Amino acid sequence: MRAARPEDLAAVVGLTGDAYAPYTPIFGGPPVPVTEDYAPRIERDEVWLLEEGSKLAGLIVIERHSDHAMIFSVAVAPAFQGKKLGIRLLTFADEQARAWGVPEVRLYTNSRMERNIALYSAYGYRETGRRANPYRPGWTLVDMVKPVDRAA
Repeated sequence: MRAARPEDLAAVVGLTGDAYAPYTPIFGGPPVPVTEDYAPRIERDEVWLLEEGSKLAGLIVIERHSDHAMIFSVAVAPAFQGKKLGIRLLTFADEQARAWGVPEVRLYTNSRMERNIALYSAYGYRETGRRANPYRPGWTLVDMVKPVDRAA
């Protein structure tokens, strides 16, 4: 894992678009991570890259808050999906939370991403609530949390 650099911006945008592409027809529009401006996030060291050899295989976007770490996005390149890289990225988020001294990792996802919700639940996240997406009318967000002391 390494922090993304400004020259990685195009690769971050490309991988995110590819990873979330299957959801666009389901949602009737691109998921929020696809439309995000990653340049400021890269500057704030929130984007971390997982490389396999010389290829970008996945990434995670983690925000540091005073009382938690917030995962904004987990994305695995289609060619690398099914190889448990998503779990490696979630494990990295646990490690970051421990290093930052915060008690939990939080995330939110679209309620229609049932496969992702199941993955997060199997990894130790629990649902804490559902709410309307403030940026996308008609979309529902699922909030989830995982205490760091339960980190795998």
